[in-house]
Amino acid sequence: MAAQMEQAPSYPAQGHIVSDDSPVQQHTSRSSASVNSTEKEKVQAQKSSHDAIAAHQVELDDEDVEEHRERRHTRYQQLRPYILVATGLVILGWWISATILPATRHRWIPQTVWAWFFILVVAFRFIPNSFVTRPVEAVWRPLVSDPFFKLPYRLRLAAGWSCLLAIVLGSAFGFPRPEGTRVTDRLVSVIGLLLFQFGFWATSQHRKHVPWPTVIVGLFFQQVIALFVLKSTAGFDIFKWIATLAADFLNESAPAAAFFFDQDTINKHWFFVNTLSAIIFFIATIQAFYYLGIMQWIISKFAWFFFKTMNVSGAEAVVASASPFIGQGESACLVRPYVDLMTPSELHLVMTSGFSTISGSVFIAYINLGVPPTTLITASIMSIPASIAISKMRVPEMEEPVTRGRVVVDRGQEEKGGRPANVLHAFSKGATFGLIVAGQILTNVLTVLALIYALNGLLTWIGRGFGIHALTIQLVLGYIFYPVSFFMGVPTGEILRVSQLLGTKLVANEFVAYTDLHGIMTSAEPLSERAFVIASYALCGFANLGSLGIQIGVLSALAPSRAKIIARIAFSAMICGFLSTMQAAGIAGMLV
Repeated sequence: MAAQMEQAPSYPAQGHIVSDDSPVQQHTSRSSASVNSTEKEKVQAQKSSHDAIAAHQVELDDEDVEEHRERRHTRYQQLRPYILVATGLVILGWWISATILPATRHRWIPQTVWAWFFILVVAFRFIPNSFVTRPVEAVWRPLVSDPFFKLPYRLRLAAGWSCLLAIVLGSAFGFPRPEGTRVTDRLVSVIGLLLFQFGFWATSQHRKHVPWPTVIVGLFFQQVIALFVLKSTAGFDIFKWIATLAADFLNESAPAAAFFFDQDTINKHWFFVNTLSAIIFFIATIQAFYYLGIMQWIISKFAWFFFKTMNVSGAEAVVASASPFIGQGESACLVRPYVDLMTPSELHLVMTSGFSTISGSVFIAYINLGVPPTTLITASIMSIPASIAISKMRVPEMEEPVTRGRVVVDRGQEEKGGRPANVLHAFSKGATFGLIVAGQILTNVLTVLALIYALNGLLTWIGRGFGIHALTIQLVLGYIFYPVSFFMGVPTGEILRVSQLLGTKLVANEFVAYTDLHGIMTSAEPLSERAFVIASYALCGFANLGSLGIQIGVLSALAPSRAKIIARIAFSAMICGFLSTMQAAGIAGMLV
């Protein structure tokens, strides 16, 4: 027993430590490591198996989705002719009925224009474009285009300037003057337009390379649009119909807002309730139109027109055409793959067009502040060619754009989370994004107003030390922009009040300026009709310091390699956009 006990292995008592070189410990460690290694291998094998199954399932899901899209596309292609024919017949029936009925006969001009526009759009889904373009080309090229371009370049420029000067002078002095408007008022507006153009040319980065045909055509189009709307019954009726339709559509958000509040609250026209609900509704609708491809189609047609007539690159034409519809920043997303390849001249135009216009999302907000909807739409459309002309004069093209010779619209711009499943999903995602935009507008307006009131309080306190009891930001900027208001044609006694609104627009934003304008028009001493029209046009744009930050941020995110160039030319683009709206106001001053 003693020998057996001596030969028996000794095990450590509980609480004792076995050294690393102990055979028992080494054996235990090796066993534990072997078990752990086996378990890890099993876990990894299971994980790999799960990953493979998940990947295979994703591939199957993707194949199912793609197959479903192909089936849906095939079904649509089969039904497309019947849908188009039915749509055309419905529009034709509506036009005949609306023209015959006494209740709607008075609006036959816009009804006819829009009904036949859509009928032709449907018809050209079946008729080749060459059916129209070839006869037009057969007449246009030998009789107009070829003889004109055979003339020397300087002679063509002289003819262009002559036509532009003729339409400007004819617009200003060829129509009867309303009561209260003098000849000198319109003359000042004409001189102001000429001074604006001289200022852009004098400060141009490359005066010898200014594309004068583009400038002439842009200014000509701006004048034609203003003349068509303000001095043509048909033009005014068409734009009024568009404006009324847009306003009525956006006002449909009011009954929905009444569901959360009450009708008495809606009738008070609170900014927080009426305006923001319309903005959310509009953005949701636009996202649904994007899903259906409607917005891309509209923008591409506008872009093609300005691309052909003003000789700008495809990307520039798309952004300039989209800005009045979807606003600054978002319009650049339509050419997202090309932003990083844009030249400085293209980037300058992209920003200028954004500063020169408003977007449809804030349309109802300005209407609620008493701005005529016709003015808003006319000013925005006028700013498309004007922003192109002004930007190309300020920063001429010195390189060869990538999109020269073609119009490109990025149809793949999707939000995070992929393409919406259907139009209802797109509408829902748009509503969520609209809520974010409405919140940004609310907080920005609130904080900017608070900051202005605080600064005005400080300036008033300082001014009292000099015996000035009403020293405010508006007063200071009013004197700075006094010459600008004068050359827009504002009546002499109202120049300071309008120039103060311009200063508020630049430092704060157009929301605040239009709010001040609404306050003036509802006060005991409102502006005259002429001054109100000019001010309404002048304030219709996003050119302000806050938008400057937005433009730099959005474009720098889309084009990181061009961030320095964007930051360097952004302030110039803002000033050009600001003066573009002043120029539109001056043209309106020639016609009222």
